[in-house]
Amino acid sequence: MPSRPRKSRLLRVLGPGLITGASDDDPSGIATYSQAGAQLGYAITWTMLFSYPLMAVIQEISARIGRTTGKGIAGNICLHYPSWLLQAIVVLVSVANVLNIGADLGAMADASALLIGGPRLLYVAGFGAFCALLQIFMQYHRYVGVLKWLTLALWAYFGTVMVVRIPWDEAARGFLVPTFSLDPAFWTTVVAIMGTTISPYLFFWQASQEAEDTKQEPQRRPLVEAPRQGPDALGRIRADTYVGMAFSNAVALAIIVTTAATLHAAGITDIDSSSQAAEALRPVAGPFAFALFTLGIVGTGLLAVPVLAGSAAYALGEACHWPIGLARQPNKAKAFYLAIATATFIGILINFSPLNPIKALYWSAVINGVVAVPVMAIMMLMAVDAKVMGKFTIPLAMRVIGWGATAIMALAVVGMAAAAWA
Repeated sequence: MPSRPRKSRLLRVLGPGLITGASDDDPSGIATYSQAGAQLGYAITWTMLFSYPLMAVIQEISARIGRTTGKGIAGNICLHYPSWLLQAIVVLVSVANVLNIGADLGAMADASALLIGGPRLLYVAGFGAFCALLQIFMQYHRYVGVLKWLTLALWAYFGTVMVVRIPWDEAARGFLVPTFSLDPAFWTTVVAIMGTTISPYLFFWQASQEAEDTKQEPQRRPLVEAPRQGPDALGRIRADTYVGMAFSNAVALAIIVTTAATLHAAGITDIDSSSQAAEALRPVAGPFAFALFTLGIVGTGLLAVPVLAGSAAYALGEACHWPIGLARQPNKAKAFYLAIATATFIGILINFSPLNPIKALYWSAVINGVVAVPVMAIMMLMAVDAKVMGKFTIPLAMRVIGWGATAIMALAVVGMAAAAWA
């Protein structure tokens, strides 16, 4: 009997953090992790252990801002910082998200064509329309439930680990003992992994979802207005975020280990996309591992595309002072839902244009890396400002790790620029 309430409480706790973490492993992220495992093998797996506290803390800070103020990241920037800064960030985040949507839809279509055949562009249009219509017309609580269920698609990558032969002693050594190389390709991969695990759209989405849930739950109010709710709210946010980010990194680790044990071991080191990784996996690991890997691409894309479109719409809506929120009826937030539909539609069009989705993914990563640094810095400034957070400014340990994550992302951007220049 006591186990049933605990299960119920766990399901209530897991929400924005779990969905945010799972959406981080989108098809473009799968491509990055596949390339890392294929190129460098187990020697790169330590980055998953290293990045976990950084991404967990920075995501917790974004969630705290949303829950404490009742506004998303863009809404708080609008209140406390110059309008030109807000406009620049919103434009860059929106452009990066749209390019990422296009790349993800292309990867989902390629994966479907590999599994069952058929015209690639039809899959692109079908997946895009499905994601947009579901987001616009499904009731909010049901839609959040759908997103939670879609996180189960990522268990496919734990399945692939179980069906390939892995030298666990070598994998454990790569995970627990960091190794470094002077090879530029090594550092380019490290930069790509950091840019994939810590992305601006994740900040905007989780903060906005916390603010949205505050409006939808009658007993909840922004913590600046109801400080007594603080201990329970912050405890829930921490549990949700740390579980979500752990799940995200565990999936990424499974992808790296799978491709290291198969593709890297077979001498296949050049992977450009998630679907190419799945195709290369088939002759090396067998049809079952191929099918699991490919189904995971489609499932996580169905989760990531709405998060990308939704985070862009939240940012744009708060910047333009529109009525926003997935809980609103479409006729009560027309501009917000139009932004979601437009972002998804442009993502579809990218696949019908001469623009290579892989190039779109590259530029998305570049823009995300560039914009992440100022957004993280602004979040840190807001999180320690009593005018914004009231009595809920973040503690010293979070300040140290948060600024450390910001500095590491800045170094990653410099490294990315140096690699591009070279």
